[in-house]
Amino acid sequence: MTFEEFNLEKCGDGLLPVIVQDAVTLRVLMLGYMNREAFDRTVESGKVTFYSRSRQTLWQKGETSGNYLDVVEMYRDCDSDTLLIKAIPHGPTCHRGTVSCFDTPATDGFIRSLSELIARRHAEMPDNSYTTRLFVKGVKKIAQKVGEEAVETTIEAVDGNRDRFLYEASDLVYHLLVLLEQMGCGLADVENELLKRHS
Repeated sequence: MTFEEFNLEKCGDGLLPVIVQDAVTLRVLMLGYMNREAFDRTVESGKVTFYSRSRQTLWQKGETSGNYLDVVEMYRDCDSDTLLIKAIPHGPTCHRGTVSCFDTPATDGFIRSLSELIARRHAEMPDNSYTTRLFVKGVKKIAQKVGEEAVETTIEAVDGNRDRFLYEASDLVYHLLVLLEQMGCGLADVENELLKRHS
């Protein structure tokens, strides 16, 4: 992807609007702008760099705070007048100290964050972690827990107890995420399978 591929005539000030999204949670983090130099520097460094309209200078996100945005993927929109960057944030993105510049619910993307945490637990196997203990016991024990939680979730649904149903459903989702990790799968694999069935 090059800067020449964008249709800057549609951008009023000749600057390219850039939406930054968390590559893991898919939560929208911020909106910024790039000129050619900022775009090229982003591509070369792998860290998101913007053009400040107020200061009329380049600024790399995180250069003073340390809260860098590492580029994972970049996409043009259908009109080639906006750029989407999926990035890994290192700390809060907003100057207010919040995850995002947009006040979307804190739960946005939490299941994906939890899935990433489970993967880290599997890689690092820290002591005093329930997730580590599950991985140590192996696939049979994890699968057994998924079965138990599924039965408990079903019982609470049949009984019409919403609060207990949500509690057990949360246990079920957590243990299913652990089983997915144990089987070398993730949420993206489940999404791909569901997409194949949908189409």
